[in-house]
Amino acid sequence: MLPTTLVNSGSQGNGVLSPRDAARHTAGAKRYKYLRRLFHFRQMDFEFALWQMLYLFTSPQRVYRNFHYRKQTKDQWARDDPAFLVLLSIWLCVSTVGFGFVLDMGFFETIKLLLWVVFIDCVGVGLLIATLMWFISNKYLVKQQNRDYDVEWGYAFDVHLNAFYPLLVILHFIQLFFINYVIISDSVIGYFVGNTLWLIAIGYYIYVTFLGYSALPFLKNTAILLYPFALLIVLYLISLACGWNFTKMLCSFYKYRVK
Repeated sequence: MLPTTLVNSGSQGNGVLSPRDAARHTAGAKRYKYLRRLFHFRQMDFEFALWQMLYLFTSPQRVYRNFHYRKQTKDQWARDDPAFLVLLSIWLCVSTVGFGFVLDMGFFETIKLLLWVVFIDCVGVGLLIATLMWFISNKYLVKQQNRDYDVEWGYAFDVHLNAFYPLLVILHFIQLFFINYVIISDSVIGYFVGNTLWLIAIGYYIYVTFLGYSALPFLKNTAILLYPFALLIVLYLISLACGWNFTKMLCSFYKYRVK
């Protein structure tokens, strides 16, 4: 069971943090601590990060229950250990190299694709999505506008990473085994299999994102984060009716990038 109380030795008699402890809980201090640990692999808990990756597929609710525990013990919702980010980066690199192999790219083309995928698709788009969700949740979803009740930007980024990992495994790993022999063939079964994998991957991204924000007790109306499901299903049905092959389009885009 998660703890329900927290004893803070740095608190003053009235329960308010001392100025020294308050400085340690600022966003800048948390960010500095997180970035500093990126260069200390021995301090990272990779076993726990692997546990989170497993449960993001089997029971993502359990992952977010751990975020509650971190809030109660360390007074922050966001991860303070970059092990998950490191493992996700390794997964991204390996799967992108696999994509380069499947698409018959040369060494330098694969390296160029890897740089694009890591720094633009993952980091750049991730920062944009996290910032957008951080703004929307704090602006429109907080029950009571108060400095004590706000969504940390780091938590918004963690939610994106949690949702991005299953999408990465489905589209950048599982899909690799079907691209050349099934998906990019000019047949109904090809774009049906490919587009169905896209439906599952993006649907899982939406669901894990919803779980992340619904786990915060001070947010309201988080069910609206599930509304994109309707648009996703409509787009999926249209793609099948029109014969659009999303995976084929992605492969063409990747090849265009590395020219």
